[in-house]
Amino acid sequence: MRLPEFTRSTTFRWTLAVSGAFILCILLMFGLILAQAYSYMTADVDALISGVADTIASHEPEQRVFGLDQYLRADPRHVKLGGLFAADGRRIAGNIETLPAMLHRDAGPQLASIIKMNDGVREQNAVRAVARGLPEGGTLVIARSDYEFTWIAHIVERTLAVGLIPALCLSLAVGVFLSLRAQRRIEEVNSKIQRVVAGELRERLPARGTDDPFDKLAALVNGMLGEIEILVRRLAGVGDDIAHDLRTPLTRVRVSLERARQKAGNLDELRKSVDQALVGLDQSLAIITALLRISEIEHNRRMDGFRDVALGEIVREVGDLYEPIAEDKNVDFAVRAEANTTVHGDRDLLFEAIANLVDNAVKFTPQGGRVELSLLRNGNDAVVRVCDTGPGIPADESALVTRRFYRSDKSRRDPGLGLGLSLVSAIAKLHGFSLKISAGPGCVAELAGQSAAA
Repeated sequence: MRLPEFTRSTTFRWTLAVSGAFILCILLMFGLILAQAYSYMTADVDALISGVADTIASHEPEQRVFGLDQYLRADPRHVKLGGLFAADGRRIAGNIETLPAMLHRDAGPQLASIIKMNDGVREQNAVRAVARGLPEGGTLVIARSDYEFTWIAHIVERTLAVGLIPALCLSLAVGVFLSLRAQRRIEEVNSKIQRVVAGELRERLPARGTDDPFDKLAALVNGMLGEIEILVRRLAGVGDDIAHDLRTPLTRVRVSLERARQKAGNLDELRKSVDQALVGLDQSLAIITALLRISEIEHNRRMDGFRDVALGEIVREVGDLYEPIAEDKNVDFAVRAEANTTVHGDRDLLFEAIANLVDNAVKFTPQGGRVELSLLRNGNDAVVRVCDTGPGIPADESALVTRRFYRSDKSRRDPGLGLGLSLVSAIAKLHGFSLKISAGPGCVAELAGQSAAA
């Protein structure tokens, strides 16, 4: 017969184990109590019967029968036994039928089995007894049954029956309840997970707001599912953007080649058409290369090349690279990297990020404008700031410019792929830096990260 599902749960098994350990501890505790009580009562009974035996044995022979009779009469609980026997073993007085054969004379108290005579009724009793030899050769036996200890043992048994069994039933009921509750929550989680696996990424694990381990786990998993949903949506958007951005240059390549095949009258015209096709192909390859570069940074987590890097040197190198370009465009270009700042990161990636920011600034700043590249310290942070006097970014687009292939309406006629700031954002995220781009007119881009010397 197959057991119910909840009996195979860890919660129910732990409940059984804890309940068993609890019962074992209770039994050991009561066993220790009984052992201590028995030891104490045995010592008390031994002292009592030894004292009575010594007292009666010290009487004159004619007083011993009277003393024994007086001892046995004061016995409301019928626990006292005594017997006076002649030298030949004949009973003289008392309620013990015969002299126990295994009872040693003039020894300490012993366990013995004695037949008690009570109004003609013979009863076998297990007792603590002591035997004293008398001067005329007779024997005096004084004994006491274990009635008190038996009474205490019965009380303990009733206590265990009344208290321990209900407690065990209650613990099992609690275990069943907790197991069923955990099983229901697991079934709910499994149902939600199956729907997520089926593609319903908007599903979330149930949380009851109790801040228990299940709720904490559900919160973590729900956060992960939210990130996965965002990434999947971005991936779908990227696929659409790739298809859109590659379609235009590839269409131009196809049209150019088809026109050359149909209308090219000489070799120069054919070469001109091929050159135009190569430009379109180069643009497509540049898009693919940039996407692969971003994917490498975001997913491969290339942190093996991280080391302490002098950020001032990188800023000055980027300035040396773009100063001639800015001069050709008649744009005033200034570099300020006086702060000696070291950060932990990949030198090539940081150079690429700063260069992309400067490239955008120089590209979109009109003739006669100004671009400034500076390295600052803000507490423990190193800040690379690129300022320009270009048209800037509209306020409603400042949060969108780091998305792949996103291009502002003002910049759609300018050459570019719309991936530069996406690349900068990926590099910043890899290094744990922050990227801030202010809205225009004019634009201020800041790349900030903690200094390694801090």
